[in-house]
Amino acid sequence: MLLALSFPKFGHPAVAWVALVPLLVALRGERARTSPLHAWTLGLVTGLVSFAGTVYWTVDVMVVYGGVSRPVATPVAGLLVAYLALYPAAFAVGIHFAGRRLGRRVALIAPAVWVTTEWARAHLLTGFPWVLLGYSQVSVMPIAQVASLFGVYGLSALVVAVNGALAYAVSVGWRRALPVVATVAAVMVAATAWGSWRVARGTLLAGGTSLDVGIVQGNVEQDRKWDPTSAAEILTRHLALSREVAAQGVRLIVWPESSTPFTFEAHPPSTTAIRDTAVATGTWMLFGSNQVEVGEPPRYYNAAFLVDQTGATAGVYRKMHLVPFGEYVPLRRVLFFVAPLVEGVSDFSAGQALTLLPVQGRPVSVAICYEVVFPHLVRDAVRRGSQLLVTLTNDAWYGTSSAPFQHFEQARLRAIEQGRYLVRAANTGISGIVDPYGRVVVQSPLFEPRTLVGQVRLLGGLTVYGRIGDSFAWACAAVTLWLLLNGWRSARAPGRS
Repeated sequence: MLLALSFPKFGHPAVAWVALVPLLVALRGERARTSPLHAWTLGLVTGLVSFAGTVYWTVDVMVVYGGVSRPVATPVAGLLVAYLALYPAAFAVGIHFAGRRLGRRVALIAPAVWVTTEWARAHLLTGFPWVLLGYSQVSVMPIAQVASLFGVYGLSALVVAVNGALAYAVSVGWRRALPVVATVAAVMVAATAWGSWRVARGTLLAGGTSLDVGIVQGNVEQDRKWDPTSAAEILTRHLALSREVAAQGVRLIVWPESSTPFTFEAHPPSTTAIRDTAVATGTWMLFGSNQVEVGEPPRYYNAAFLVDQTGATAGVYRKMHLVPFGEYVPLRRVLFFVAPLVEGVSDFSAGQALTLLPVQGRPVSVAICYEVVFPHLVRDAVRRGSQLLVTLTNDAWYGTSSAPFQHFEQARLRAIEQGRYLVRAANTGISGIVDPYGRVVVQSPLFEPRTLVGQVRLLGGLTVYGRIGDSFAWACAAVTLWLLLNGWRSARAPGRS
């Protein structure tokens, strides 16, 4: 429950610093210490409760927008929760085996084991790196700067280190644990001081070239987005809002994911209206739309188009990491019991190239919706030269649940990791601009038509994380593997207390 209460919209960042203490203490209990199955059970229950409290919104997504009845949607969402719970269970078993060598000191290597399971969750079976523990600290600016060094996994490790030190103190007594607690406290003080200095210094805010950006939040209800009778009104609304922000002197206008109620370039009158608006306002327009590649059969892409000031298409990015059950259905024949959802999803094809879009001759990268929660995708774009991060999304699916808030916080961390400004356009919110330190420059409310205007800077250079990537997570995996091998070898030996 404490893990669930570490994330928005119901939780608070402070809870994360003690959330794992109960589990770590329980794993040193007699039954968990002697039985891998009992350790697994403790971790599994932790995962079931925490993920049920953070991704509960998947039920309403299937019911409201997938046409699935609640009695069917609930167990299907339960399968996702059960799958995600396997990772805390694996963490608990890892602590069990490592504890055979380390005894109560095993709490001190908990950060390495936890990060290993988070990295695995981000990559196995296409990956689902939602609500990694490090994301709980995005709004704590001094601490969040650690992400510029080691990414979200470094933040997770720092949080678990504090949990581990507290659990160790509970297990052996505060006097005996004083050196460990003092060391972790010193690391926390150093991280906070360095993060505060980095934000206060603000060197990234004076570099690069400035660019005035306008964001259009059309606030189109999900059940109207593809209603033919609403198409004209939706396009008119977006064009009117675009002219409104253009009048404020912006050079780039950004619309959300799938913001056009038609397939761009396949519906000439509507396509021409957008091109004419770009020419009339003298702006670059970046927006999400579907793209069709003619063939047998034709291929469909969730794409981002950039139209320049002359009305020409300056570039197209095709989404590379698709959403299971949102943009394609894995195991379509097997999952016959969710027929309404399966039938409602048309399979998209994944883009094969990370295409940067040239805004005023400067490379800009786009992450469409779910892609922004994958740190390595955004890092790849920056290493290829991206000077501005843009993410287009349609969070109408999530209603007013925790999901839009969780999604926005995860996007914010990409700005810190890469030392770039981030522009986020969301159909129903939350839209906004985030600076390279993770601070929100402007932000919109949910479910309101809104325009936002702000200045960003097109930046070069790489952060430490931009240079080393997930090397820290790999190091944690190596430590975990070594500990597990040693623990396995001593499985028949008496465990230390």
